[in-house]
Amino acid sequence: MSEPGRVITYADAGVEALREEMARDASIVYIGQGIGPRGGNFRQTRGLWKEFGDERLRDTGICELGATGVAIGAAMAGTRTVVDEVFLDFALEAITQIVQQAATISYMSNGKIKAPVVIRGAMGAVRNAGAHHSHTFYNWFANTPGLKVALPATPYDLKGLFKTALRDPGPVALIEHKSLYNSKSVVPEEGYLIPFGDARIVREGKDLTIVAMSRMVDLAAKAAAVLARDGISAEVIDPRTIVPLDRQKITNSIKKTGRLVVIDESPSYCSFAGELLAIAVEDCFDELQVTPKRICSLAVPNPFSPVLENQMIPSVERIVSEVKVVMSTSRRKS
Repeated sequence: MSEPGRVITYADAGVEALREEMARDASIVYIGQGIGPRGGNFRQTRGLWKEFGDERLRDTGICELGATGVAIGAAMAGTRTVVDEVFLDFALEAITQIVQQAATISYMSNGKIKAPVVIRGAMGAVRNAGAHHSHTFYNWFANTPGLKVALPATPYDLKGLFKTALRDPGPVALIEHKSLYNSKSVVPEEGYLIPFGDARIVREGKDLTIVAMSRMVDLAAKAAAVLARDGISAEVIDPRTIVPLDRQKITNSIKKTGRLVVIDESPSYCSFAGELLAIAVEDCFDELQVTPKRICSLAVPNPFSPVLENQMIPSVERIVSEVKVVMSTSRRKS
């Protein structure tokens, strides 16, 4: 959003989305550890417990399996629930509830049972938190039929996507990034929805297409600004949701530019970045001027060492350097 307006943080945008939807829909219940009087590890529910009370914000113990099971069961019984896994890493404690129950119950019951639950969690590397608190396995959820996956990269997108998730008839994984909670952007005070499957063109360009998710969107935009100074015009696209995916907007851009680079904080092997390269080959093979490229994190557990972690994760400098290599090569024979 470039127009003048109110600027708030990513964390506050999520709180605002929740407040608006909980006031609109009395069936919404929020479940998770530390989300009551304390307001969450990332201040993601600050002030809501005082406003809506213990009946609608259920502060649980540290048991992701139990909290997620209760949330999914409550959703099947007629409420609309949010379960806050806090750190996405520990959603694995509840993965059987998410994959085997929430994602499949509508199909297995022939539509008689719904599970309108939002599985909320924060992913990614921040403050050198080490391997247990830095995973970025959002692509695992994308591999689960029946589960939608949203990756808001800005406060504006978080508010709009969260509100859409809270109105969806099925399960949604709303996956935030820990390093974004203090980021700021213009967010309208009035309510608005962002439809799933509608990618955002962050920056228009003509020489290559860069697709990036979550925190990597900001790095891709900064790299594009650096590249522009060297005469390279990069188009940056944020899918916003990867299930459903705005395949058309992405492939239209690739057909225009003839080049694709994907920036992904996950390791490259079996990553969503690989899926985007497959789409480029399937839909845009004749237009591609060079082999598509992934710029991903190294396939090692996140180290505590700041120097090592910085080497592991894509950076603006690495993106600029590798894009220049892409721009200097071609698979076409003259």
